[in-house]
Amino acid sequence: MTEKSPADNFPAGYEPSKVWTWEQGNGGAFANINRPIAGPTHEKVLPVGKHPLQLYSLGTPNGVKVTIMLEELLAAGHTGAEYDAWLIRIGEGDQFGSGFVEVNPNSKIPALLDRAPKGGAEPLRVFESASILVYLAEKFGAFLPTDLKARTETFNWLFWQMGSAPFLGGGFGHFYAYAPMKIKYAIDRYAMEVKRQLDVLDRHLADNKFMAGNEYTIADMAIWPWYGNLALGQAYGDAGTFLDVQTYRNVQRWTAEIAARPAVKRGRMVNRTSGDPSEQLHERHDASDFETKTQDKIAIA
Repeated sequence: MTEKSPADNFPAGYEPSKVWTWEQGNGGAFANINRPIAGPTHEKVLPVGKHPLQLYSLGTPNGVKVTIMLEELLAAGHTGAEYDAWLIRIGEGDQFGSGFVEVNPNSKIPALLDRAPKGGAEPLRVFESASILVYLAEKFGAFLPTDLKARTETFNWLFWQMGSAPFLGGGFGHFYAYAPMKIKYAIDRYAMEVKRQLDVLDRHLADNKFMAGNEYTIADMAIWPWYGNLALGQAYGDAGTFLDVQTYRNVQRWTAEIAARPAVKRGRMVNRTSGDPSEQLHERHDASDFETKTQDKIAIA
């Protein structure tokens, strides 16, 4: 009797060709905008508002990191953090417009243009969410500790998030919610990694109020939109149940505490295009917009 190999338990799989070629429209969410080349697809000048800080984004976890930071800065009294937030509809390919590509050659949200950087220099583009958080923290001297140990711990967790989120979003989230078919191997592979990441957070938060200790920092602002949203059961359909997020008690405590912050509530609304219309503020140009320009108010008008 021939001994079976582990591969015999699986159906025949995909055999890669010697050289990969792009097959357009290959199924799955976002297939209409994904492509293997960079650069703009069309000419489109970005709008510019009245404030020095111009944010071009969408209310995804990466976008929410920055709007939470901006709202927290304003809540802390940093009036120079007033900003215009413009909606970039990535499903329609806005990120491939020529103006957006000038601000972020990687064609990903969020992207920030500071028209009044320190020292009177020419406008600065800032892209990648962690880079924007650090830039704003240093510009305003807030939410980034000066103590060496706490500062280093903030950076440790900030970059932990940047390295970990692709497993949660691009890996687990994609195969669980967006892929054209359910693939057990892929879902199991990434579910295992996300569970491990939640355990990393839970163990750390057992001994720490926030990610860098007792001080709320940009590390919390980076991690919360991804893992806090998952802990709330608001990511990828029923993924919270599938991953049994309620068992991570320390993550749940941290999630609830941050979710209750007024600036976090406002930051989650900016550039949001799904969910309750009263929680969608497609563009933000003034603090009063939260009261007058949410989608429920616009619908009535």
